[in-house]
Amino acid sequence: MHILVVDDDPLAGEMTAALLESQGHEPLLANDAMEAVEQLDTHSDIQLIVSDMHMPLVSGLALLAMLREQGNNLPFILLTGDTPDAALQQTPGLNACLRKDAELAWNLEVAVRQALALHG
Repeated sequence: MHILVVDDDPLAGEMTAALLESQGHEPLLANDAMEAVEQLDTHSDIQLIVSDMHMPLVSGLALLAMLREQGNNLPFILLTGDTPDAALQQTPGLNACLRKDAELAWNLEVAVRQALALHG
């Protein structure tokens, strides 16, 4: 099962992918929203998207909105360097918003499991 990781910072993307891989998933990397859309078109077995929030051109939230408009309802987890506020946590169509911190490995594993269970 593939999980698409979208992050404009190659190191951060690799770290997120490594976390997912260590949890038994097969990550695919995209550096921006356009690459994410290409990956989604290429790989029909992507089951979840993990995206960085702050990216140039198209943010993680804008990517989520764009995908939902296109009828793509894959589970979507947003990662941010900031503390996510309540409004962000309640974004329609968003499964989880996680802070990139020391707890990320654990939080990401839990969020992925919950998102896949909901959409399973």
